[in-house]
Amino acid sequence: MRTFFISLCFSLVASFSSAFVAPSSFSGAQTLRKNIAKSTLLKMAVADDTFVPDMSRRVALNYIILGSAGTVVLGLAVPYIAFFVPKAAGGSGAGVVARDAVGQDITFDGWLSTHSPGSRELAEGLKGDATYLTVKQDRTIQDFGIVAVCTHLGCVVPWNKAENKFICPCHGSQYDANGMVVRGPAPLSLALSHVENADGKVVFKPWTETDFRTGENPWWK
Repeated sequence: MRTFFISLCFSLVASFSSAFVAPSSFSGAQTLRKNIAKSTLLKMAVADDTFVPDMSRRVALNYIILGSAGTVVLGLAVPYIAFFVPKAAGGSGAGVVARDAVGQDITFDGWLSTHSPGSRELAEGLKGDATYLTVKQDRTIQDFGIVAVCTHLGCVVPWNKAENKFICPCHGSQYDANGMVVRGPAPLSLALSHVENADGKVVFKPWTETDFRTGENPWWK
């Protein structure tokens, strides 16, 4: 009985003492907080050493990026735009080299080898307008081109070989073999341009003198 009483006392003392001892988890949490604090301090130290460019440097960097991108875009755009710009001929005067349906420069020899006397076929002329080249009976190219834009509403006027006229399909205007208006509603004759030889290539140049068909100043000048 005495032994049991002594054991009970030791048990009570041990239980009472354990109430004032912090659980083991508390020490782990304290260690975790210390680690987090150290990590935060380390990040702050790294952040203090990180280089952050000032406003002037950022603006300069933006200009460099913008300039690089603009150079690339311009390099791609120039060939595309140049394709639609008429080619200028050498020598004096504001002329352009005539081009065929696939965009190739027209030469006198090449054109005459594929077109018979009396033919009237379209080429790309001044301002990109469709312009007729006429092959004469002596197998030479007529020294003027006839712009195929109807003076009524701007339709392209085809050559009607059977009628020996240019006849507009839109409203029936008619022009003779030289492009002079012979039937309305078109009010004016077709515009003209000079045809010249520049190193073997067919070149269109502006017609600025009197219109030989009417004896008047050119309306298209």
